[in-house]
Amino acid sequence: MRHGGINCGHGNNILLISENMKPTLLILAAGIGSRYGSLKQLDRIGPSSETIIDYSIYDAIRAGFGKVVFVIKENIAKEFSEVFDEKLKGRIEVDYAFQEIHKIPEGLTYSKERQKPWGTGHAVLMAKNKIHEPFAVINADDFYGHGSFQAIVDFYQGWTQKKGDPYCMVGYELGKTLSENGSVSRGVCKADVCGLLIEVTERTKIERDTKGIAYIDENSQSSYLDERTTVSMNFWGFTPSFFEHLETGFLEFIKNNVNSPKAEFYIPTVVNDLLERKTASVKILTCSDQWFGMTYKEDRDLVISKIAELVKAGIYPADLWK
Repeated sequence: MRHGGINCGHGNNILLISENMKPTLLILAAGIGSRYGSLKQLDRIGPSSETIIDYSIYDAIRAGFGKVVFVIKENIAKEFSEVFDEKLKGRIEVDYAFQEIHKIPEGLTYSKERQKPWGTGHAVLMAKNKIHEPFAVINADDFYGHGSFQAIVDFYQGWTQKKGDPYCMVGYELGKTLSENGSVSRGVCKADVCGLLIEVTERTKIERDTKGIAYIDENSQSSYLDERTTVSMNFWGFTPSFFEHLETGFLEFIKNNVNSPKAEFYIPTVVNDLLERKTASVKILTCSDQWFGMTYKEDRDLVISKIAELVKAGIYPADLWK
């Protein structure tokens, strides 16, 4: 396994990247969000009508990111442009990539019943021609906290292609990622003694009950996880080499699932395959920030109140872009 400059004996060591190469933030915003019930990516939750995306970009800019790329469906491009282009002008470079169902390898067809995009792995692949530097991947409807963006920038500080292709992910404590309004799915992470990811296992229907944090296991039985279990919230750090792995993985996936109306190609699927074949390393970057998001419509009021608390504490200004 290539460890890309990570020294297992010194857990605080970071990679040594080029001073003028700023990472790119890739925001996945093409999902339909059926449980939420509307275009939640553009829902205004800040005191000056900010979206969750605004806070992610604000944190990314002050951490040192140089560009943001939105992965969206083309039919909402005008809405996104109207919301973000003018306010971000002169602050950070902005670009768009479009995720559409029909964007699959030439010569293949797909089920007419297919309505949703092909998953997060496919979404990232759509930005291949937009990104030529280390990049972070996040969900549009999740609030990650400033520390997570800084961790990605620090990790890739001094990176050049000669230093290999180390990947990373920001890990959160499970207890800080739950919704009060229903169950969630989380990628439960297993790490080695050096903090390198061994595998990500998707767990579904996670929620608190009277005994703790439960999920439904492979036998449809309730099992329990510790509050401090490290989980993936789809905050990844990659170098451009990851696009090659995505292309290979997606070609195989689409051949096997082209007629399935619901199958999705996920980032952790590709990552797990690379780890299993020992062709990549993924460093888990720990984060103490409180994650929150809008999985359900009922989550909105809680998100608004949490943002208000952060503004009151002086962590964010009342008007991000003033």
